[in-house]
Amino acid sequence: MQLLEMVVNFDPAIEVFLFTGDYSTASAVEAIQKGAADYLTKPISVADLRARVGKLIAEMKLKRETFQLEEKLVSSFKFQGMVARSPRMLEVFSTLGRIAPHFRTVLVGGPSGTGKELVARALHQMSPVARGPFVVCNCAGVPESLAESEWFGYVKGAFTGANQDKLGLFEHANGGTIFLDEIGETPLSLQAKLLRVLQSHEIQRVGSPLARKLDLRIVAATNRDLKQEVREKRFREDLYYRLSIVDIKLPALRERKEDLPLLQRHFVEKFAAEYGKNIVGISRRAQNVLSRYNWPGNIREMENVIGNACMMSDGPMIDSCHLPSELLRQNSSDSDSSMLSLEEVERKHARRVLEMVGGNKAQAAEILGISRSTLYNLLDEVAEGSSAKSS
Repeated sequence: MQLLEMVVNFDPAIEVFLFTGDYSTASAVEAIQKGAADYLTKPISVADLRARVGKLIAEMKLKRETFQLEEKLVSSFKFQGMVARSPRMLEVFSTLGRIAPHFRTVLVGGPSGTGKELVARALHQMSPVARGPFVVCNCAGVPESLAESEWFGYVKGAFTGANQDKLGLFEHANGGTIFLDEIGETPLSLQAKLLRVLQSHEIQRVGSPLARKLDLRIVAATNRDLKQEVREKRFREDLYYRLSIVDIKLPALRERKEDLPLLQRHFVEKFAAEYGKNIVGISRRAQNVLSRYNWPGNIREMENVIGNACMMSDGPMIDSCHLPSELLRQNSSDSDSSMLSLEEVERKHARRVLEMVGGNKAQAAEILGISRSTLYNLLDEVAEGSSAKSS
């Protein structure tokens, strides 16, 4: 086991077969979890060994072909800096393409870390004001007492310390797009003033009686349920309907598991180039850990995890040792297989990966590092076992 760890840690791309004359389920499970490709009991059948090695070589060739295909797929499924091939995200891309030339106000909803700012930037880049400014306003990051002057600016002498005129964020965005991030955090007192801007397309600097006409597009984003906020009187109903003329909902990453391999590949390419490293992929062990994680922080969390792993890796592969300890802990707690046979461990893991990729067998086989036919055999055995139990 120590030698196995040394070999796999030296180069995660190396495939290791272990032979034993003293088989135990516990040691078999430990070997597989530590990265062994197979675990065989003596006496060794040369024909069986030849078949297993041949199968592994075929799977490695398939992985190389899949790796090359992934590189092409990442390019094919890129849309304005976003990567996806899941039906829900492709529908989002289609909607963005249709509304970008015409929109004035868009509301983007979804959990934190799902890419709402990327959607806003995509809308700006595809709009007629793409050459104008793109201004980000964090509605949750400015104290209520300062928000009005930050948003709309002020004139000299408006208050103590106002030694000169200052443009607000809305004026900076004139001729372009302003992105109102976390709009649900806006205090009610400021919501009324924001509504006036949407209705009149004018702003009034603090301390000035003059209204200034603006020509800009507004993209607002929230991780809250604004309809619920309206019902509970924390968000103005009239402002909600003004903002949600076009309402785009982004899914959590756990709802678009089909995109996991593409996103991982995309971030590996990005950070390998950024750090000047020749990282070509992710080991089987690390892929298993990544595929089983629930990603509560969504794409932002995955980007941080892959970025940190690329920084930590000194070789051509990202391995499980380069991943955060919390991912490994969850992976360990989810895989209490000490009392299962090796075949049951394989079947259980295959089922779990298949569930996490929404039933996509090709993708599940790719993540598991096995051929599609091998996965079908595992699933057939599961089905036969279930039938036998029911009968």
